[in-house]
Amino acid sequence: MIELSLDGRNLQVDADTTVAAALALGGDGCNRTSVSGQRRAPFCGMGICQECRVNIDGQRRLACQTLCREGMQVETQG
Repeated sequence: MIELSLDGRNLQVDADTTVAAALALGGDGCNRTSVSGQRRAPFCGMGICQECRVNIDGQRRLACQTLCREGMQVETQG
């Protein structure tokens, strides 16, 4: 198990877990709120739709294409 920070909360996951899966395990599975106020979540799971973008250690990354690592800081957008 490794520990990362998801929106300021500590979360433990298996080492081979994607950030998208960690979003589902550690919260509501969503990574942002749309301009109309709807919660949005990863969609395609392979990086094509770009719907899963989050801030990881201060840089925009695709949650479905990024594996969690010890100490990672993940910030969603609401």
